[in-house]
Amino acid sequence: MYYIRCEIMAALFALIDCNNFYVSCERVFNPRLEGRPVIVLSNNDGCVVARSNEVKALGIKMGVPVFQVQNLIKAHQIEVYSSNYTLYADMSRRVMETLAQFTPNIEIYSIDEAFLDVSGFRYMNLTEYGRTIRERVKQWTGIPVSVGIGSTKTLAKLANHIAKKSVKAHGVLDLTDSPYLNKALAQTPVGEVWGVGPAFASRLAKAGIANALQLRCAGDNWIKKSMGVTGLRTVCELRGQVCYSLEDAPPPQKTCACSRSFGRPVESLDDLREAIADYTTDAARRLREQHLAAGVITVFAMTNIFKENEPHYCNYRATELGVATNDTAELINNALRSAELIYRPGCRFKKAGVILDALVSEERVQESLFDNVDRRRRRRLMQTIDKINTVMPADTLHYAASGLRQPWQTRFQRRSSRYTTNWNELPIVKACRG
Repeated sequence: MYYIRCEIMAALFALIDCNNFYVSCERVFNPRLEGRPVIVLSNNDGCVVARSNEVKALGIKMGVPVFQVQNLIKAHQIEVYSSNYTLYADMSRRVMETLAQFTPNIEIYSIDEAFLDVSGFRYMNLTEYGRTIRERVKQWTGIPVSVGIGSTKTLAKLANHIAKKSVKAHGVLDLTDSPYLNKALAQTPVGEVWGVGPAFASRLAKAGIANALQLRCAGDNWIKKSMGVTGLRTVCELRGQVCYSLEDAPPPQKTCACSRSFGRPVESLDDLREAIADYTTDAARRLREQHLAAGVITVFAMTNIFKENEPHYCNYRATELGVATNDTAELINNALRSAELIYRPGCRFKKAGVILDALVSEERVQESLFDNVDRRRRRRLMQTIDKINTVMPADTLHYAASGLRQPWQTRFQRRSSRYTTNWNELPIVKACRG
């Protein structure tokens, strides 16, 4: 018999999930898109990363290259948008701030999902409370959400999955002490259970476990042998035992990366240096936002592996820094030296990036006896630059090493305006005569 240490508490969790989040963000500022098929594309407008329900009904899969569905786009007049990450991030912030009005205990799980601790509301009608949350988020942000409530995070996730598809649920489903729990588990394919990936789903199917109810009833020994301790925790959660508590404070970040595909192939060292400097600037800014410093910087570049008529090349270089830092200039200097070492003439680079590792709190940086950098002065400079770039448009101040024209930048040819974060792109309301 294997034992999993589970937290014994009368817990209740609500999972709030934004419906088709990227598409919903576009619809908030473009109401004519309501009811119309809409897709949002990945970087360089390459693949489908978000679909409206109308597009899903047409059979267009997530991640499919857009050129493969051009006929469907034309035949059904599908609206196509480039990713607008600035807008989506700000709308996510607004949704999470709205959810925080309902409980102080909230775990932001992803850009469009959050777990809420609703243990203090167990004596209320939780379905009505979920509807209140749903209506408030819609009213304050314009984003439609689904609400799933359960005695564990896994059951809340399962309830949310059903609420999103069920017409009767109207976007809210409470599975705590529900007489329909077994029915809900039986109707949920095992591959849809939170924590069960495609490989485990295939293994379970071969063993005759096709749905969540069969998984819940599986023997502990077999689950431990087939899926490990993590799989056994999932089964315990399906049984109502809390194995995953709310993480209201995210764990410290272990790495920070910034990598993108180029809008066009990069062949010159100057363009590669500019891109590396730009990515390093972005990564350093994110480090400072989290009050972290990096002890190792890794730079990589690669060609397009799908181009059979071009030479394939991929290389990286890691540099251990003498003193952990989040100073943009210091990181750029190290990154550019690495870029020169991994560059190969004649290669058409498709992608490059910067990875910052060995992260520590900026307050606990171990300084070197032979360090000749005035780090207090540099920190004040970084704080000033960040403050200006926060008040003014992004990148008002940036390092010349990042270039000016940046012809290699990722393409977003169909991107909507940054309605909530750029003064020059605010929505314009026109009065109608008559």
